[in-house]
Amino acid sequence: MSHDIDFSTISLRDTLDLAIAIEEEAKERYDEFAEQLDAHRTPEVAKFFRFMSDNEVKHAEVLAAQRSELFGSEPTTADASMLYDIEAPDYDGARAFMSIQDALEVALNAEIKAYEFYHDALPSVADTSVKELFERLRDEEVQHQKMIKEIMAKVPDMDAFDPNDFADDPTAQ
Repeated sequence: MSHDIDFSTISLRDTLDLAIAIEEEAKERYDEFAEQLDAHRTPEVAKFFRFMSDNEVKHAEVLAAQRSELFGSEPTTADASMLYDIEAPDYDGARAFMSIQDALEVALNAEIKAYEFYHDALPSVADTSVKELFERLRDEEVQHQKMIKEIMAKVPDMDAFDPNDFADDPTAQ
């Protein structure tokens, strides 16, 4: 994870561009997970990951609209290569035969990770408008965590299962 960003000098336009890139990366990762789980015939978990992907798209669209309103079609100058895994769920999070509870844990951890990024950056942010955006983004991550926890509370505990139940027994060669 690279966070070599000088938050004391970052502009609002660059902050919006980076925030959009963060949402887009998370969307792509959820899409990858959905494809993996479809391949492993776990459609309900794939459906949840698509739901999360759709949420990331909506967040990116809101940020893009704000950027467009403030900066029109000014070119992007932010270096999104400095960002990796800010909000995207960890690559090892998805696995064959995972339960909905497992998927919810993956999503919750991603939202916590994003919250920590924005929260930890705040003391270094000098520009007031950037600070306000970071505070808003941090607070939105809290709302996303709350949403996931509410879904978790509705999923029956019996949803969880042992992935080892699906492992093949060793065979003689």
